Parts: sequence; structure tokens; C-alpha cells
Amino acid sequence: MVNGSEGKIMSVAAWQALPRPRRVVFTNGCFDILHAGHVAYLEAARALGDHLVVGLNDDASIGRLKGPQRPINEVACRARVLAALACVDAVIVFAEDTPARLIAEVAPDVLVKGGDWPVERIVGRETVLARGGEVRTIPLVPGQGTTEIIARILDRYQLRGADA
Repeated sequence: MVNGSEGKIMSVAAWQALPRPRRVVFTNGCFDILHAGHVAYLEAARALGDHLVVGLNDDASIGRLKGPQRPINEVACRARVLAALACVDAVIVFAEDTPARLIAEVAPDVLVKGGDWPVERIVGRETVLARGGEVRTIPLVPGQGTTEIIARILDRYQLRGADA
């Protein structure tokens, strides 16, 4: 594996070739504009185990999920920023609209999503529970959603005019 945080960005096959950590935590998302809410969430997720794997939506899947104006940052940039976080042990990019296949391949002990997701709607829940794992939610940090941040930027720059 490559030294430094870029070595944390890997394929499923590379992940599966590594020695299995004791307690693997998995989460996924777009992580388009990394913010304090994301960092708090990822740190809390990592605290639930020994190794945090982040499934990262590729650009096409974000466009399908969030609309044609997203993502703001391309997948290579988003993966690089996530990999630089000390709490993140691996980043695996996936192209599907849901991480169901990736969750089955990573086989985490703990599956985590934000508190805005009811546990019964979390993709991969059945797979993790069937293996004896657990599914958890983590409360979100108010005012720190990417959509909210984009709206604040647009509002502020519209007020400043064309010279911004």
C-alpha cells in the first residue's frame, strides 16, 4: 500500500486483501463539501470500532441522487480529502445508487448513517444484522448540511454582486 493518506483510497479487492481489523465500521455518502458536521459524524463513527471504511458515491451516482448541479467537487478530490482525516482508515468509491453491494463485500461489524435516516430504511441493514452486526445512527450537527452551506454561499454572493 502507498504511504500517506492517498494509500487509504482503495478498491474493494485491495480492502479484502488486507488483514481483517477486529471491529470494522462502515458508512457511506457523497461528502461533496467536507464540513464540520461531516468531521464530527466520521469521528463518532470511528469511535464505534477499530477501523472506519467510507463508501464514497462516484460523480455519476451523485448526479442521479442529488441532481445535475452536483457534485461540486469531483470524486478524486472528495476521496483525497476524506482519506486525509485521521479517523478514516479506508475510502472505497462506488458507482451504484446504493451501497448495498459494497456493504456485502466489506462485511462490516457496524453500519452507520446519520440521524436523519430511520434505521429501518438504512441500505445494507439486513446484510449486517444477518452477520450478527449492528446498525447505528449518529445525530447530525445542526446547520452543517452541504445543501445548507451551498445555500448560504449563494445567498451571500448574490448580496455582494458581480464583483465577488
